[in-house]
Amino acid sequence: MNIEPYKQILTKYWGFTSFRPLQEEIIRSVAEGKDTLGLMPTGGGKSITFQVPALLNEGICLVITPLIALMKDQVNRLNSLEIKSLAIHSGMSAEEIDIAIENCIYGDYKFLYISPERISTRIFQTRLPRFNINLVAVDEAHCISQWGYDFRPSYLKIALIRDLISDKVPFLALTASATPPVIDDIIKKLEFRGKNVLRTSFERKNISYLVRQVEDKGTYLIKTLHKVKGSGIVYVRSRKRCKEIAELLVASGISADFYHAGLPVELRDKKQTSWSTGETRVIVATNAFGMGIDKAEVRFVIHWEMPDSIEEYFQESGRAGRDNKPAFAVLLYSSSDKSRLEDSLRRKFPPVEKIKDIYEALCNFLQVPQGAGKDNVFDFSMSDFVSKYRFPVIETYNSLSFLQREGYIEFTEEINNPSRVHFIVSRDDLYKFQVANESFDSFIKLLLRSYTGMFSEFVAINEDALAKKSALSRDTVYRFLVKLSSFNIIRYIPGKKTALIIFTEERLERKALMISPENYIQVKDKHVIRLNKIIDYADYNTKCRSVTLLDYFGEEADRCGICDVCRERNELDLSKYEFDMILTEIKDNLAEKKLDAQELVSKVSHPEEKVIKVLRWLLDHNKIIMDDKHLLFWKEPDLFSR
Repeated sequence: MNIEPYKQILTKYWGFTSFRPLQEEIIRSVAEGKDTLGLMPTGGGKSITFQVPALLNEGICLVITPLIALMKDQVNRLNSLEIKSLAIHSGMSAEEIDIAIENCIYGDYKFLYISPERISTRIFQTRLPRFNINLVAVDEAHCISQWGYDFRPSYLKIALIRDLISDKVPFLALTASATPPVIDDIIKKLEFRGKNVLRTSFERKNISYLVRQVEDKGTYLIKTLHKVKGSGIVYVRSRKRCKEIAELLVASGISADFYHAGLPVELRDKKQTSWSTGETRVIVATNAFGMGIDKAEVRFVIHWEMPDSIEEYFQESGRAGRDNKPAFAVLLYSSSDKSRLEDSLRRKFPPVEKIKDIYEALCNFLQVPQGAGKDNVFDFSMSDFVSKYRFPVIETYNSLSFLQREGYIEFTEEINNPSRVHFIVSRDDLYKFQVANESFDSFIKLLLRSYTGMFSEFVAINEDALAKKSALSRDTVYRFLVKLSSFNIIRYIPGKKTALIIFTEERLERKALMISPENYIQVKDKHVIRLNKIIDYADYNTKCRSVTLLDYFGEEADRCGICDVCRERNELDLSKYEFDMILTEIKDNLAEKKLDAQELVSKVSHPEEKVIKVLRWLLDHNKIIMDDKHLLFWKEPDLFSR
């Protein structure tokens, strides 16, 4: 296969002359018609792997992603490069979706981004066979696996596409984090025609992973940020703490701001831009901060609290050092964190009867009768809902998440849908209207000068920008739009910011709402396993941090030499081989029985002074314990209690 035409596409649209590691291999695989699973770390340039081959081939590329904000961002970027692209998601009206599908069939569009819950709708499935699809790209592919940390039942419907399109169309599944069981699950659930996994190493040699066990995290954070240079991210678990820590840093003379999903979209964009351009040095954020971050020179990512999984931690810490220069990923860990996680576990899994209470209240709140609602989309205000029924916010959110996991609903965070306009008359009829209605002529010309494509699709508009251009008030602009809509000249959909609830099944009676105890326990057990892994990462200071992370994803690697564990071991003046051999012998001997220090040293087949160094290190790190009789024994891991 000649790769040069693909490089020409890359250069023409993105200005790069060569592909990043693995991009070329994935493109070759897809070009040969092979179903492909690409494992690429955060910031590895996943979108290039489907955008470049799709542009070279006739037809349209179907891109499935659950992140509406990311979908919109990519569509806007492609259109800015004059690559015609569309999106279909649950925040759109039926008319908008209908027009978008027609444009995909009859227009020269190259990309259709679609959210997974839209795939199984009748309007999409009945017309999909008429699409000329050249590639199906599944982003965030780990969402298809119940073993994954972000399972979404709507992903299980993706394989239905195979029966509606040519069997020659390859599937490309992409993810930044997948364990070996998840990899196998992706391949099975997407019905791959053979196992074909391409991966680049997840190893980040420039990142120094550190765990700091500190009780006074605020003091540590302030001292650290005064010492280190460059910009970074501090991740926290709650919106309230997010603001408190940012204010603490500002009071200490550190340029900082806070970011979470509860802020208005415009303010979030402003805060992210300020941080991205360097105006703000440190952003203190919840995990809502992540999508669209392309800042390469992030010198540190600090986690104030432990995330729920290795996958989450790896993705978030991986936002450091994308310029391949030295960077730090620091996890702050205190004695109270474990009890906080235990409390978090209880709240994450409300009792089954409480989940059913919230389901029934939700149906009543949205006025969905029994047996109805399937595929219906509703604006949803969490604050109004919990206020009306006096539900705790966290318990409600987790109940909705569980209902989503069970496949009854889809629940999106707040999305910002701008106002949209579509001309529904021909240009000739519009001209006749302008001649007959002179008072509207200037405003119609303003619309046509400001935006293109309004005759073929809904186009996002900004009333404030139109008001500024025309020297009219925003209210006057709004009234013009409403009036033109009433005359059936345009369709005008005013903008709104809202979360959405999509009913993927009709409303069921309480007794028919199946949340089996076995499934509930299984989901909880999987969550506990993931929590244990991240606790092990923080607790164990005898194994290289990088090796621990890579081992979780099924990748072998040598110790990094720059994490906190490696740095301490480096001070022992022992090679990795010597240290590991001595450690193994010590552990094996103590597995048989307790020994005093002198007897233990004598049983290890290495020079005494080296054995003593390793023994001291293990004692200092609480891996070996001495009882009241001065006998040594190996401390077994204290697994997270259920």
